[in-house]
Amino acid sequence: MAAEKHPRKREPESDVPPNGAAGNGSAAGAPEQESFIERIAQQLSTSEVLSSIYHHGFEQVPMPSTEVLSDIIEELRAVLFPGYFGDPGIKDRLLHYHLGAILDNVYHQLSEQVRRGYCFECGHRTSGVCTDCQLQAEDTVQQLIEQLPAIRHLLSTDAVAAYEGDPASQSVGETIFAYPSLHALTNYRIAHVLYKLEVPLIPRIITEIAHSKTGIDIHPGARIDERCFIDHGTGVVIGETSILGKNVRLYQGVTLGARSFPLDKDGKPIKGIDRHPVLEDDVIIYSGATLLGRIRIGEGSVIGGNVWLTEDIEPGTTIRANFNQ
Repeated sequence: MAAEKHPRKREPESDVPPNGAAGNGSAAGAPEQESFIERIAQQLSTSEVLSSIYHHGFEQVPMPSTEVLSDIIEELRAVLFPGYFGDPGIKDRLLHYHLGAILDNVYHQLSEQVRRGYCFECGHRTSGVCTDCQLQAEDTVQQLIEQLPAIRHLLSTDAVAAYEGDPASQSVGETIFAYPSLHALTNYRIAHVLYKLEVPLIPRIITEIAHSKTGIDIHPGARIDERCFIDHGTGVVIGETSILGKNVRLYQGVTLGARSFPLDKDGKPIKGIDRHPVLEDDVIIYSGATLLGRIRIGEGSVIGGNVWLTEDIEPGTTIRANFNQ
């Protein structure tokens, strides 16, 4: 039996010669491409765009640098936990001078970044030095550095809480060096001081740096007391007006969020109102739970996994998800 012959598949016809060459030897479509790019570039650089929020002009003070801020936070991490981070070879007798050199560098570099944050919101946006923003930035960074011992104390309690709250942890040092909870809380506690000092933009950048690395999203405005432990951490969200008491433990995927926002007469969300949960001391919230609105979770309560909660809970209460509904 003769083999059946299949007709050869025809290639689709094209007006463009092989290798993209036009009939006259020039690249086909090149003028059209240049015209296309020029047209879009013109649309993206109109005077209307240049005067809007979409364009930060070259004559203005540069935006803060995420890369520089990330380096600054790593230097502060080395100050707060020397030996765990930064240069591991510094002898104890030289530690004072080593930390002093780091703090001097942080003071100057962070002052510049904070100045840019102030200039971003003030009326003097030109590249010339705004004296008020410069002086305010230097004073703000000095206040942050003066609070570093208090920040370290809080973080040390967080490290102990992580060790005591996780049976897999072998030491407090392990939680300092390796746990995403401590990484995110370090960024948060630094950012929270700057937030309270009313520094624009910079605190949010600092917490978002940790968010991108750990999956833990803590707004710098949240109020978190000592001995906080965020176990595993991925997907945790803690909103701006959340309040966490002492010895609170959160597991992965927990959301402390807001309900739908009230609107003003113009239909815009009303900002600055308390809209996130309050967790009293010794509260535990297991993975996947969602708590919304200005609700209060009483001391010693336990919220089970995958619970959806929008109402207050009395102290000592245990809430479990009801999958039979």
